[in-house]
Amino acid sequence: MGNKFYTGVGSRRTPADILAMMRKIAKKLAENGYTLRSGGAKGADSAFESGASGSCEIYYASDANQAAMDIAAQFHPAWNRCSEYARKLHGRNAFQVLGRNLNSPSKFLICWTPDGCQSHHSRTIRTGGTGTAISIASAYQIEIFNLRNQVSYRRLAAWLKLK
Repeated sequence: MGNKFYTGVGSRRTPADILAMMRKIAKKLAENGYTLRSGGAKGADSAFESGASGSCEIYYASDANQAAMDIAAQFHPAWNRCSEYARKLHGRNAFQVLGRNLNSPSKFLICWTPDGCQSHHSRTIRTGGTGTAISIASAYQIEIFNLRNQVSYRRLAAWLKLK
């Protein structure tokens, strides 16, 4: 695998037309040598994975180690209220953004959240679990493209030359 990684994540309730767009984006990025990092969940994660055609790193809750959970804990607004499993789910977000060794950040993050969140500072309860990945990416100054946000979508589409 090359060293061009991106994070593709989002809500389990991503609309069908956005899921189709995510598959198309992932296919285009795979054709251009990018490797997807995602989480294997239903919805956005699965759409990215199906489009990436095997050019991917998929992280599950069971992969989360203490170092990954320590990173996630810095950004989760109610870490003390999370169950151990929820902490592991959030911990895998650190891998999705920073890689298996937590030291090779993705070039950019593409997502869809109901609130169109673009950074740690614009995160709300409606951002959902994807908010942890967005917050980590934001802290590492990784560009975030939220497909719920039209300006963000247009910037990504222009960059990828999507139709």
